[in-house]
Amino acid sequence: MDNIKNDHYYLEKIKKDIAFIVIHMKDVDLQELNENEVLLDSMLFRMIQISENAKKLSAEYKNGKPGLPWDEISGLRNRIVHDYGNVDLEIVYETLKYDIPELMEQLKED
Repeated sequence: MDNIKNDHYYLEKIKKDIAFIVIHMKDVDLQELNENEVLLDSMLFRMIQISENAKKLSAEYKNGKPGLPWDEISGLRNRIVHDYGNVDLEIVYETLKYDIPELMEQLKED
């Protein structure tokens, strides 16, 4: 496997985490997410990973995708990690169910 850490490498990691979220959130509602601690932790972890890897993408790549909310994607990690006990579960759920699949579509061609 090619271990060169470039935009392609980080995009593949992001896509893998996005696909994981989409698959595992398919039939999940807000109540189930709230009650299933393992699922919630897993989803938050994947969101943190997406954020971390998005930060590592080059400015050139990000500038070529100006429609994506790079600052919000990158800032997501800090909001989850530093304010974990106060994360708004409804916002997390909306992000997982709607924003992440949309991001998957936007990155599909890369």
